[in-house]
Amino acid sequence: MNTQIQQQLKKMKLLGMLRAFTTSFETPEISSLTSDEMIAFLVQSEWDDRQNRQLERQVKNARFRYNASLEQIIYDEDRNLDKNQLMRYAQCDFIAAKENLFITGSTGIGKSYIASSLGHQACTKGYKVLYVNTDKLMSRLKMAKAEGNYMKEIAKIERQDLLILDDFGIQPLDGHSRSYLMEIIEDRHGKRSTIITSQVPVKLWHEIIGEKTIADAILDRIVHNAHRLELTGESMRKRTSKKKANEN
Repeated sequence: MNTQIQQQLKKMKLLGMLRAFTTSFETPEISSLTSDEMIAFLVQSEWDDRQNRQLERQVKNARFRYNASLEQIIYDEDRNLDKNQLMRYAQCDFIAAKENLFITGSTGIGKSYIASSLGHQACTKGYKVLYVNTDKLMSRLKMAKAEGNYMKEIAKIERQDLLILDDFGIQPLDGHSRSYLMEIIEDRHGKRSTIITSQVPVKLWHEIIGEKTIADAILDRIVHNAHRLELTGESMRKRTSKKKANEN
């Protein structure tokens, strides 16, 4: 009978319940559970298994640059990074409120890592997240436009609860990129959240976007409801290199 039950659970794809049921043969404590407790144990095991698999899919689909965690972030005083403030962002209330977050600072300061860690946190809370390098996204959209897949790509971006645009402003936007960015921001305005990381201060984004009318329209939609993290201090890459050198 046990073999038949295991086969049925497998066919119904109740994999968490199957593992728990199989484990129950090897764990004396489980065999002493009442019928109600055993059912609760099996159901909870299936629930946990599905939640874990969903989280794995969310993280995989997000395509994060780093496998980042909040626990690994360094809060040295010279970084201008307040732990309490970052923990509040990690609650993802800004995503629920459809607000944006800007993370700015010099190269290597840790902007992408912090954005990735917040993205991972959003995944754990069930939000759909997409992480993209801004220049690469624009190149992909240009290719999609040429191949007739542009609307499909735009629709995918629009569905994300959190879009992370990394390395914004590395180079000025051309006419096509301005148009694509405008459409993305317009689709998400008041509906979804966006994290933007940039080496360029927010006050100079107008010049990066170019074309005054479009720049005004884009910034008007993202700046006024945005939180800001303005990082300072030495490059984390340089700091890590120094630490390794000292250890050697």
